[in-house]
Order: sequence, then C-alpha cells, then structure tokens
Amino acid sequence: MDFTLLKEVLASESYGKVADVCDELMLKVAANGVSFEEEWPYAIHLLGHIYVNDLNSARFLWKSVPASVKDGRPEIAAVWRIGQCLWTRDYAGVYEAVRMFDWSGDVSALVKAFSESYTKKMFHLLESAYATIRVADTANFLGMSEEDATTYALQQGWSIDPTSEMLTVKKKQVITEQKLDPSKLQRLTEYVFHLEH
Repeated sequence: MDFTLLKEVLASESYGKVADVCDELMLKVAANGVSFEEEWPYAIHLLGHIYVNDLNSARFLWKSVPASVKDGRPEIAAVWRIGQCLWTRDYAGVYEAVRMFDWSGDVSALVKAFSESYTKKMFHLLESAYATIRVADTANFLGMSEEDATTYALQQGWSIDPTSEMLTVKKKQVITEQKLDPSKLQRLTEYVFHLEH
C-alpha cells in the first residue's frame, strides 16, 4: 500500500490535510477490493479528524475499526480516548489523554501539534468568555498546573490579583471595517444629493 502522499503531508506538518488524504486513500483502496484493515494507520487517521475538530468523522471511523485492530494496537484506543474527551467536553481529560500514552513517531508529532492547537483554542475561548477567571479554572481548561497556567496567561497580557487568585482577561481589540455595497453607496449619494437641493 502506498502511503507516500500521507508521509509527505506529515513531513510538511500540514496536519489539517491528514484526514482528507487518509479518507481519499481509504476509498481508493476499498474500491480496489484490497484488504487494508491490518496495516491501516488508524491512529493517524483518527488524529487527522480530531485535529480539524471533525468529531463525527472520527467517531464513525472508530466504529469501523475492526475489533482485532483495536485490541492489537493500544495506540489507536489512546487516540480515541482524546476523541471521547472532546466529545464529552472533558477539557482536563483531553490533556490527560494526551499525556497518558507514550506516542510513536508520526503520531507523536501529530498529538503534539493537536495539543498546542487545542491549548490556543481553549485560551481564546476563555479570552472571549470571561472578564475575570480563577487561576484554578484556567489551569483546568488549559490542562496545566496553576503555576504554568498563570505564567501562560501573564505572557498573553492578562493580569493577576494574588489575593483572590483571579486572573483578569486582557481583551483583544476588535477592529471592524465596514464597507458599503456599491449599489447602496450610489443610493446614499443620490439621497444626500437630493436633500441638498
């Protein structure tokens, strides 16, 4: 089985493409009637869906993995544990699932990229949802110790009240630019011109 394209995508760290490449390759192999289940890179395929937050596809892929493969390759079950935690919104569990397994080669790189991306995503969610938040809650959402979460938040411009152990969120400035549709601009111009006469 030729996994050249998948290897290229992984080597270039284009992790957002992993699921699509695996899906296409699986369809081609299945259409040719080739038995692929025993050698398929299920862990990477599952992670590809998880990386792009396509939990439905990850769930369906998990259900299609033969029991013999699930039993014989614990790394696949470990990847699915991450998916389960995402599915149930167990934020701390996601990080625990990432740390609980000794990942192999390409899977390790993809798990690391997912973890970093997930931490940034969670941080941005906290940033948009809170004005102040307890250090303990921040640590839980970011899968870090309280000390590390505090350091991370302070590096992002947040501030801390050591007495109450509350972090104050630094809101990002949102710059919006409004553009008028050319036809609306034309009507507005005509209206203003009409008012002046």
